[in-house]
Amino acid sequence: MQHFTLVTIFLVLSLTHLTPSDGGSIGINYGRIANNLPSAMKVVHLLKSQGLDRVKVYDTDPSVLRALSGSKIKVTVDLPNQQLFAAAKAPSFALSWVERNVVAYYPHTQIEAIAVGNEVFVDPSNTTKFLVPAMKNIYRALQKHNLHSDIKVSSPIALSALGNSYPSSSGSFRPELIQPVFKPMLDFIRETGSYLMVNVYPFFAYESNADVISLDYALFRQNPGQVDPGNGLRYTNLFDAQIDAVFAALNSLKYDDVNIVVSETGWPSKGDGNEVGASVENAAAYNGNLVRKILTGSGTPLRPKADLTVYLFALFNENQKPGPTSERNFGLFYPNEKKVYDVPLTVEALKNYHDNPSPVAGGANQPTPSEGGGNGGVSKSTTGNTWCVANPYADKNKLQAALDFACGEGGADCRSIQPNSTCYNPNTLVSHASFAFNSYYQKQARAGGSCYFGGTSYVVTQEPKYGDCEYPTGY
Repeated sequence: MQHFTLVTIFLVLSLTHLTPSDGGSIGINYGRIANNLPSAMKVVHLLKSQGLDRVKVYDTDPSVLRALSGSKIKVTVDLPNQQLFAAAKAPSFALSWVERNVVAYYPHTQIEAIAVGNEVFVDPSNTTKFLVPAMKNIYRALQKHNLHSDIKVSSPIALSALGNSYPSSSGSFRPELIQPVFKPMLDFIRETGSYLMVNVYPFFAYESNADVISLDYALFRQNPGQVDPGNGLRYTNLFDAQIDAVFAALNSLKYDDVNIVVSETGWPSKGDGNEVGASVENAAAYNGNLVRKILTGSGTPLRPKADLTVYLFALFNENQKPGPTSERNFGLFYPNEKKVYDVPLTVEALKNYHDNPSPVAGGANQPTPSEGGGNGGVSKSTTGNTWCVANPYADKNKLQAALDFACGEGGADCRSIQPNSTCYNPNTLVSHASFAFNSYYQKQARAGGSCYFGGTSYVVTQEPKYGDCEYPTGY
């Protein structure tokens, strides 16, 4: 079967030269609001087995920091919101906190950053005015131990810190926060060579606006995208649009040199009946496609060369978190360390990742379809209606080569994407490649391996649409 040989060649060429330096970095949030989680030592083994080399925790628990010692996993620790007042008012408290929770473990535990508070602007205890003084005192404490060059100081903000976020080009911070908080914080970040931590959740935007936001747009799937009327840039996913709203807010205050780290993002695998979009299939698609985007070095439309560091939320489902069902189901793993669904987390894993990730059977407490979790993943031997589409983040030369193969030796029916034909518009490489790839995929009876195309394509479970063009579902 010569065509499979050529497709394999495309796959090897597209991934052979991909190294961590070619893209961003993936980390994970290790929350522990649960009574059934494995020991910290087991968690470190789990992280290493998944190739994860960055973790963010929400405190400085000694058992966790000791377990991470010697692991070579980079760690971001947190000074809780309830300690902001003391850290801001008493430099001696900040120094003691740093000595007890950082100096005592560093460098064997590779602490690389301190998150001072978390989403402080929505803290009901009204701790906002203490944030920047606390950050400065923590930094001065690091200076006393000559660690200020090795360990960054920042604070995660929620998107609610923006006054405007749509369209992205109009992104701006809330006016009442600019002078008292954002300007001094951003000055501090710039002067210390740090970065702004941002928590980004397209799920919540989609859940609240499912009638106007396309699910494909929220999940990084094939879609026509939206053109920002302010800057003329086309956005094909909600994550990029939200990140660029923050970049635009930074630009508006002349802090275009400040970088962003995405300190939290994720999608729940289960939700209440009114939590639209919460399912195993959608969580797998969101996280899998996000990881692919980050590790292959795709920036945002506003900052195409940005190599983002992104921390997925979260490592485990946490059974004691308050709130709706979704809050307890953001984990990639069950407490018994079984995967909730398959998702690549490293460059190496991407080499074997071609279809949308699928849920994993056998996990404890795994939701059934009747519980709202769904089982809608796509396996290597697919049944039911599925389609093969082009990856919009793929290298354009590789995508063109794969399109040429599909329409040529591959035998795809490409007549409909010729000039003046029904599926010629939109006249883009991605849309034409999607049509050709899907034609080939359907002719191969959706067989495992027939949606490879050198890593430039993947399987979706919702029919792609472009104008009046309908994609075939079988031959």
